[in-house]
Amino acid sequence: MKQTYRMGVIGLGEGRSIMSAALQSERWELKQVCDLNEELCRQREREFGFPHWTTSYEQMLDSDEIDVIAIYTPDQLHFTHIVQAIRAGKHVICTKPVLPSLDDAAKLLAFMNESDRKLFIGQSTRYFEPMLRQRSDFEAGKHGELSVVEAHYITDGRWFLDKGWSRQQGFSWFYGFMIHAVDLVRWYLPDVSEVSGYALTSANTRAFGLEAWDSLRFTARNEAGQIATLAGDYALPTLGQHAQSQIGCVLRGTEGVSRAEYSNLVYYTNFAEEGPKVHSLHDRESYYFRFENRSHHAGEYQNYIEHFADCLDRGETPLPDAAEAVRTLALMEAMTRSVKRGGQPVRLAEVVADYGL
Repeated sequence: MKQTYRMGVIGLGEGRSIMSAALQSERWELKQVCDLNEELCRQREREFGFPHWTTSYEQMLDSDEIDVIAIYTPDQLHFTHIVQAIRAGKHVICTKPVLPSLDDAAKLLAFMNESDRKLFIGQSTRYFEPMLRQRSDFEAGKHGELSVVEAHYITDGRWFLDKGWSRQQGFSWFYGFMIHAVDLVRWYLPDVSEVSGYALTSANTRAFGLEAWDSLRFTARNEAGQIATLAGDYALPTLGQHAQSQIGCVLRGTEGVSRAEYSNLVYYTNFAEEGPKVHSLHDRESYYFRFENRSHHAGEYQNYIEHFADCLDRGETPLPDAAEAVRTLALMEAMTRSVKRGGQPVRLAEVVADYGL
């Protein structure tokens, strides 16, 4: 039986999308939102006509009218906010990455293993229309035996560096942006065991006083020999979304190939006995992109909170959960080590052992 769940949201920058998602979903009732910035709370009140806000996280946690806390605060606060919410008896949705590094990963996994509450990580790209279509075809076996996964996230994000907070210590194109492509690879090759690659910091990023890698290329494989490639560029000019979608995922198998494109809302397939097809999904544009300049793509958020509600109904574990999210971070740590070792292959088993995972 489908239930309606009651949500509280903390972090009203990115939380703008989750507010829209909850307010428009029949599965959710938005009860309260929270941010330390009172003016941002008032801004969201004006935008959504939603007056139930607080600047006190503790007050929201104490509410008996909230079943689930949705966490959209800065990455370094996720662990603390998750623990507080779980201890208050709430289920949790947390935006990616669940942690800014693997330092607290073992503690998070141990903590969640002792709780009956659910933690769901909002890897939103999985829940975009072309990616959902692609996953359905994959699970139906239309690709045959999977050989190669290709994922990219390429965008000219230099506007992002105009935001003062983005230039703080710890800023990472890798963890903030490329994690979408990494998650797509792990969705199809969850047992990736080795990775190698290169990365650089362009003069465009250095102009802002940062040394964050902004161009990255990697190759990964699992023990079965299946291959994945990952690409990211974040501070260089692009050809435009008409020429290449910001985020894309290609699956190549023995019986067919597909390409799911994010910003273009197009899904391409060529399966045995079907032939090449182009699936235009532009009729869903207003559902996914609800704000100016296609920012805050709230449709994906609505899809994943409704998936989470379905899992709660059935008592199932939603994915990605803490364990899967930590495994993604372990892959990213292996990618980091490979870059620092001049492109040498790094095995995930090394990272897992080093962090006691």
